[in-house]
Amino acid sequence: MHRNAVVVLEAARSAGLVIEVIEFPEATRTAVDAAEAIGVPVGAIVKSLVFAVGESSKGEGEIVVALVSGVNQLDERKLATAAGTRRAWRIDADAVRQATGFAVGGIPPFGYPVPLRTFFDPDLMNHEVVWAAAGTPRHNFKSDPSRLADATGATVAPITKVQP
Repeated sequence: MHRNAVVVLEAARSAGLVIEVIEFPEATRTAVDAAEAIGVPVGAIVKSLVFAVGESSKGEGEIVVALVSGVNQLDERKLATAAGTRRAWRIDADAVRQATGFAVGGIPPFGYPVPLRTFFDPDLMNHEVVWAAAGTPRHNFKSDPSRLADATGATVAPITKVQP
């Protein structure tokens, strides 16, 4: 098993969540790719998005994780509000890797070198089972969404754009 997947397995175990990591033959870098490979609706895919929040994007912000349903788009203003700040902004891939220890396309909901404040899209609760990355673009795991939210210590909050 890939070393990143082992990190995710151990982090899940430490959080009281039992998971099985499954390796897929094709990359699951996007929510659509993951849904097709796994055979589930796109809404059941957990996107782990890493952003910074703070009073000004010019300063050092707090790195946070937004766990978002694959069919939704993150609303940066709503994320900032949920975090109790004025602004939220995207950080570059190098900053994501530094904060999480994982590359974009395989970021899991936990297993980071230091805990990151996490926000959870309530639309994920509409699914009996959700699927998240397990540290690489080819490794994923499934979980009950409530148990995943608990394991990540996430704040469940409206953080996505309203769908038309």
